[in-house]
Amino acid sequence: MCMLGLFKLDQKYFLSAKLINFVKHNIIRDTSTIKGKVIAIRREDQSVWERRAPLAPSNVRRLVRAGVKVIVQPSNRRAYPVQTYQAAGALVQEDISSASVIFGVKQVPVDHLIPNKTYCFFSHTIKAQENNMPLLDAILEKNIRLLDYEKLTDHNGQRVVAFGKYAGVAGMVNILHGLGLRLLALGHHTPFMHIGPAHNYRDSAMARQSIRDAGYEIALGAMPKSIGPLTFVFTGSGNVSQGGQEVFQELPHEFVPPEMLRKVAEHGDTTKIYACEVRRRHHLERKEGGGFDSDEYVKHPERYISTFSKKIAPYTSVIINGIYWAVDSPKLLTIPDAKYLLRPANTPWLPISVGAPALPHRMLAICDISADPGGSIEFMNECTTIDTPFCLYDADRNKDTKSFKGPGVLVCSIDNMPTQLPKESTDFFGNLLYPYALEIIMSDAKKPLEEHNFSPVVNDAIIASNGKLTPNFEYIQELRLLNNRSKHKADNGDKQNKTVVILGAGHVSAPVVEYLHRDSSIKLVVVSQLKDEVDLLANRFPGVEPIFLNVLDKPDTLEDVIGSADVVVSLLPYSLHHVIAKACIETKTHLVTASYLNDNVKCLHDEAVAAGVTILNEIGLDPGIDHLLALECFDDVRQAGGKIESFVSWCGGLPAPECSCNPLRYKFSWSPRGALLNTLAPAKYHRDGQEVEISGGGDLMSAVQPLDFLPGFALEGFPNRDSTIYRELYGIQNASTVLRGTLRFKGFSDTIQALQYLGLIDPNPHPILHPNGPDITWRVLICNLLGLANDKIFFENLKRKIAERVNSEERVQAIEDLGLLEENVVFKLNTPLDTLTHYLSKKLFYEKNERDLVILRHDIGILWPDNRRETKGINLVLYGDATTGHSAMARTVGYPAAIAVKMILDGEIQQRGMVLPFTPDIYRPILQRLRAEGVESFETSKWL
Repeated sequence: MCMLGLFKLDQKYFLSAKLINFVKHNIIRDTSTIKGKVIAIRREDQSVWERRAPLAPSNVRRLVRAGVKVIVQPSNRRAYPVQTYQAAGALVQEDISSASVIFGVKQVPVDHLIPNKTYCFFSHTIKAQENNMPLLDAILEKNIRLLDYEKLTDHNGQRVVAFGKYAGVAGMVNILHGLGLRLLALGHHTPFMHIGPAHNYRDSAMARQSIRDAGYEIALGAMPKSIGPLTFVFTGSGNVSQGGQEVFQELPHEFVPPEMLRKVAEHGDTTKIYACEVRRRHHLERKEGGGFDSDEYVKHPERYISTFSKKIAPYTSVIINGIYWAVDSPKLLTIPDAKYLLRPANTPWLPISVGAPALPHRMLAICDISADPGGSIEFMNECTTIDTPFCLYDADRNKDTKSFKGPGVLVCSIDNMPTQLPKESTDFFGNLLYPYALEIIMSDAKKPLEEHNFSPVVNDAIIASNGKLTPNFEYIQELRLLNNRSKHKADNGDKQNKTVVILGAGHVSAPVVEYLHRDSSIKLVVVSQLKDEVDLLANRFPGVEPIFLNVLDKPDTLEDVIGSADVVVSLLPYSLHHVIAKACIETKTHLVTASYLNDNVKCLHDEAVAAGVTILNEIGLDPGIDHLLALECFDDVRQAGGKIESFVSWCGGLPAPECSCNPLRYKFSWSPRGALLNTLAPAKYHRDGQEVEISGGGDLMSAVQPLDFLPGFALEGFPNRDSTIYRELYGIQNASTVLRGTLRFKGFSDTIQALQYLGLIDPNPHPILHPNGPDITWRVLICNLLGLANDKIFFENLKRKIAERVNSEERVQAIEDLGLLEENVVFKLNTPLDTLTHYLSKKLFYEKNERDLVILRHDIGILWPDNRRETKGINLVLYGDATTGHSAMARTVGYPAAIAVKMILDGEIQQRGMVLPFTPDIYRPILQRLRAEGVESFETSKWL
């Protein structure tokens, strides 16, 4: 009967009936066996806030009565003063070396460890945490038996000794305090303002009274109507969640099932707070086939995905996260989820109140009591502290610990939450530990572990004994070896932990390298078949590794290079991207390109998904920034209730006006082939509800139209490729006009038509241009293309023949000004197109002091709810940067690609397969970061 008195614990939060029965029958029943044993409670010195103890005075009194000598190391910081331990019969003294078992809460400094003792504390070594490995080494060296409270678990793996309940209590008090400050910063005084942080209260009863007082005001209607109904979501149903829910229930509340969250978020009552307890079955489902099976999930969590971010989080004001997260388990909220949930948005579920500020988004606060960095709340990769309990995390991954004002969600993620309520936490923990302490007291670290008759609960919690790791924890050494290999690699000069391979070293590559080079943790490898180009980049940016390689000549070498990377950026011609994509899938490497998603790459989607690979396409200028700006506008219009009736987009890379004095009004910073070939392409678009189709072969230049949206520039434009697909891709199916076109200065199309009429843009081989044939001059080539049997023709007659072919004296002059009638030898490359490409790349290149220009223009027709119509103009005008040496084209292609690479490396982009930058979690952050690089647009507006 004596032992039964030892088990009068708080069973509501502690032991199941089965476990109590186990304890009664398996733990010491005769306290005479512990009589004369000596234990110690050590001083906590790991944190200035640590005021807990592993055993309370009430626990000590019972031990003393059972004949145990208890030594308590003095501490003025401990919540229970030494006098209370003395009154319980403990001996208070500095020297604890006579104790065989020493109890603490947190880690023990290495120089305070006493050899040949049994220590019990939270060691934080079971994941081979690098900071605590010296502690583990010292424990092994000093023949210490280490028992970790975290591993005291029942036969189901559930912890039986923990501070969980009071972590939940303290966390709930803290987040209510923070919520009051956050809402005030957003312009709303609420009753939460009168709730303080948990450590400001003598005990939880005082905190609960403050919360009841706030609840009374809420019930009387003191909550501002402008913030709408508040919804709290508790994840899990364990001690942490239950502790938080107990405190929450001091407020006027109503619990609802997860499926009702949206309804109460939109139509709930502001005189009470709504709550929902979310368990695994509510948000986890199989990736294939759906459904949830608890046993299967425990064994194979990787088979499941979480729908929390889609079904629950959008209707949640405050998340109280108390679940344990294991590696390979789905995360509650990923970094991309945060971007979606935290972006500024109109909130139709909030009532309109004159003069009341709108909330930026539904989610206001998260209390991550689990405090597992990078775990279930992925974007919280570090804990907050009691000194600085809150941070604002925004959709662009910024963290602000100094203010409650600004974008984002307020997060509290303190890893020692229970110490804010130290007395109650000590009582609670001590009562849970006490039955096992009776058994642990029998430990003699000098004797082999096998000579002890510990129960499975205690035995399985012993990490080290007799100078070595116990069998259950030998894996720690393997983890250490893996960590040491990584550390050794870093110590030998490779301090980067991520590798990016850039294929191509042309003009566009420099901004990509420059942007990524800012992060010293990224190793950069640049690959090119032109040694001078790749060496130039390597010399310009220290640490960049150059590789000289033709990707088609050595596929095995290419695959090896790609396999060494975390992300590959391909700036090669788009015709090679299916080869690169295939290699990336084989090596499970992510890929970013600035080119259109062609059919050869698109068909690899399923393979990329299966390999867990992201292949992000169309993230340059056009395609790229044009998508981002359009989608941002469409999204804003829809949220404001408008409809898109038309979309016309123009984009072009041009020489600055002062550098455009040539017949094409154009210059080339890379091979002109693509620009010339595009003039022969077909095109398709919608105009006023009708589909317009232009056949290939040169008809495109007949569809050119003058443009005056920027009157200071003499511009013209022509349709680009198939614009009709963008009605679906952009989600503007009801738009009657959808056109995407290419911009040039006036005169370009006329000169291009002259070249077309002469056959100089023909991509097919021509006998006279065979590289091994006789040398010819440009005049000879033109005569041959005109069908003249003899090139010995008077110059004026030749010009007349050309005029007959091209139908314009101005076009003849353009041909002459391009030097195509001179007696210079032609560098022959089989086809007229490739031959002309080579010639123009030498003729119309940017001189040293010349600069280029990028112009992008969107004209978007909008129908607003009041039936007014607006034509919104979005303009991007950017010149080459003389400071960095980056051309405008290089900046607008390279920076978006580099930003996308960084987002993949940082986990901000997690979609797999073929991805286009068409979702807000991708395009909004990229636009924001482009603006920080000086790539900014401006808007104009006309109302009808």
